[in-house]
Amino acid sequence: MPVFSSDILSIPTRKLRALFKPKGTVYYGWWIVTFAAVIQFLCSLLWMQSYGAYTVVFHQEFGWSMTLLSGAFALTRVESGLLGPLQGWLVDRYGPRLILSIGLLLFGLGLVLLTQVESLLVYYFVVFLISIGISLGGYHTLMVSIVNWFQRHRTKAVSCAQLGHCLGGLSLPMLAWGLEHQGWRMMAFFSGVIILVIGIPIVQGIRHRPEDIGEVMDGGLPDDLSLNNKKRNTKAPSPSWKQSIRTSAFWHISVGHSIALLSVSAVLVHLIPHLTHKLGMGLTSAGFVFSFISIFQILGVICGGYLGDRFNKRLICVCCMIFHGTGMFILAFFDEYPLLILFTMCHGLAWGIRGPQMVAIRADYFGPESFGRIMGISSLIVMFGMIGGPIICGMVVDHYGIYQNAFLSIGIISIIGAIFFYMAQKPDFSTT
Repeated sequence: MPVFSSDILSIPTRKLRALFKPKGTVYYGWWIVTFAAVIQFLCSLLWMQSYGAYTVVFHQEFGWSMTLLSGAFALTRVESGLLGPLQGWLVDRYGPRLILSIGLLLFGLGLVLLTQVESLLVYYFVVFLISIGISLGGYHTLMVSIVNWFQRHRTKAVSCAQLGHCLGGLSLPMLAWGLEHQGWRMMAFFSGVIILVIGIPIVQGIRHRPEDIGEVMDGGLPDDLSLNNKKRNTKAPSPSWKQSIRTSAFWHISVGHSIALLSVSAVLVHLIPHLTHKLGMGLTSAGFVFSFISIFQILGVICGGYLGDRFNKRLICVCCMIFHGTGMFILAFFDEYPLLILFTMCHGLAWGIRGPQMVAIRADYFGPESFGRIMGISSLIVMFGMIGGPIICGMVVDHYGIYQNAFLSIGIISIIGAIFFYMAQKPDFSTT
């Protein structure tokens, strides 16, 4: 029998120690990642991934059409996209902690005000307020924080933070049960209190850049790196945001990202209504089906962190777009339970693997210095995908009574979207 020495068995431990404790203590950047994961968990569970469940109860109580309910979600994405450039500048200028605090305050107050909704106009106003809060206090601001703290382990760090979003979706059956048995007003009120009492204190631990507290990116280089590796990881000057947006790569990534979010937004808003209204499931049962997306998304995020730091991120995104499209085809044509699980696998893996690449590939191509503004300007393009998915599905189901044509169209567009990622070659700024 082969004998394994203690040295061989200790290799994984040494690698983990070099990753998380490069100087003997836990690198503060990983605490930033932890805080970001918790905030993404709260935002995901309490609104982003539960919006589809809310639409079911609003449709039942108020009789609002799916187009009107989708329009509210689309309006929030317009606001988020238009706010993006200003938000990016604010984060780059004032740091993420202040912006996150303001955003979570608005988000929490918006959820509390949601309990008072009686009319569509008030509903649109409250959702608009929630959207401003979740935009300032959520994904983009958190990703800017992480990009500033990591270089070599950037994709891993982004993946770990996005696990919070996945776990929020995994917990959706719990919130769906609350909506079904305790009422949506009570759930909205307690959700707002959770954001105010837990979310705001957590973000006080987030810092803008490692040099603000005497750290360096990645926590310093481990002792066993060669001199060549040290030189390779020396941070080069980043291109300006003006240089970045002039490149074809910026536009190809932004359009590809927008197309990817067609399927993501359609599923977020319309999967649960599709399962409840068209397939006859209860709200809690539909929430369990939705949670399978999160299970596969978690697997995808873990794989995405590993793959993104080792292989071509652009080609990874191409494969993910094909999986997004395949998932939508399955959802369009089949309603048997095993095939619904196959849909959740395709969609969840594609979303999970692709998600970290969206941040990491932009940071690799354009650097961290103006990352907030670059993400903000890109959001002006990306928002069209978040708007289009819900609106297309809402109009189709209100007109035809079924989702099939909408899901099929989005699946075809997703496959086409792979072309944009394929064309997104890394720009050469040495000649500019």
